[in-house]
Amino acid sequence: MNLNRVPPAPPDAILGLTEAFKKDPRPEKINLGVGVFMDDTGRTPVLPTVKQAEEDLAREETSKSYLPIAGLPAFGERVADLVFGAGHEVVRSGRVRMAQSPGGTGALRIGAEFLRKFLPSSKAWLSAPTWPNHKGVFSAAGLPVADYPYYDPASRSLAFGKMAEALDSVPENDVVVLHVCCHNPTGADLSADQWREAAAIAARRRWIPFFDFAYQGFGAGLEADRAGLLPFLQAGLPVLVAASFSKNFGLYNERTGALALVAPDAAEAAAWLSHVQVLVRVLYSNPPAHGAAIAARILGDPLARADWEREVDAMRGRMVSIRDALVNGLRARGAPVDFSFIHAQRGMFSFSGLSDAQVAFLREKKAIYMVGGGRINVAGITTRNLDYLCDSVVEALRAAP
Repeated sequence: MNLNRVPPAPPDAILGLTEAFKKDPRPEKINLGVGVFMDDTGRTPVLPTVKQAEEDLAREETSKSYLPIAGLPAFGERVADLVFGAGHEVVRSGRVRMAQSPGGTGALRIGAEFLRKFLPSSKAWLSAPTWPNHKGVFSAAGLPVADYPYYDPASRSLAFGKMAEALDSVPENDVVVLHVCCHNPTGADLSADQWREAAAIAARRRWIPFFDFAYQGFGAGLEADRAGLLPFLQAGLPVLVAASFSKNFGLYNERTGALALVAPDAAEAAAWLSHVQVLVRVLYSNPPAHGAAIAARILGDPLARADWEREVDAMRGRMVSIRDALVNGLRARGAPVDFSFIHAQRGMFSFSGLSDAQVAFLREKKAIYMVGGGRINVAGITTRNLDYLCDSVVEALRAAP
């Protein structure tokens, strides 16, 4: 093979679906694949607090000089408080260091590169199923990947017994990737007791927890959604967290994220960050400023933060209400499947239980796009398209049982 004979790469499983959706001429089409929040008009809005912060920053900005390699200092400080809780011991003791990143994906990749550098024989364990890009990110960083059980399609619920059994066999210094809340793609999360048990397993087996925290505020609330982290912090474990602000700030195209490093002590945390900075320097050198400046400004202003928290609450409330409407709409139409399990799922995504044949039927016959395996973005459902969606799903269930 040479550069004159390079075959095209396969399209991304999710973004490629969006491209197909855009090219579909049918006016009734619905996109339930891409993971972005949409309001009831089908738009992905700019939050009012974000718009106000942008206006203030534009008026006050005096330079576009580079940020430090680890990013805007105020952003790191305020994100640490948001992710772990203001005044948490790991923040007060200096055991946390923050590196601003290009989105949550960037944070995952930087963290994976760091782990590969110091734990070269380690493997990354991913939930089955997980966000498809997880496998690509960790593999590209040189970490072999394996799966641990997570979801039971038959009961449409978390398979925690099998998950715990698998985690109890993960070797020391291997990496276990965990979704803090709003698991993507299933929407099924661990309970508080289950998180405590998982943390106890990690402490006993001495594997490294790496948390993907992409949906803080979309599950049960900004504070409640960090609950899964806390037992691991209390156990004194080394922890990595990849945080994204695409969803809860609506900063999708600003690529605003952060990698949090929680080390055994402050000196070790500083050493970890120094190596992360070396990795960043050869990857993209410095992070972009705009999204981080917006988030830092909102989080640092009590009035703006209170307004933003209400905006997050409203987004979460819309997703809860549309879940209820979807379940009730399918039940009212006599759907041959009980979809009440969707009530218990949290966040943007639902593992609908639809088969690949039913997913294909909906795309080909009804212009309804969702990811293979039946994952749907409930935020793509509106009061305008709900009836058409429910009618179509029931038809798919009967046409392709």
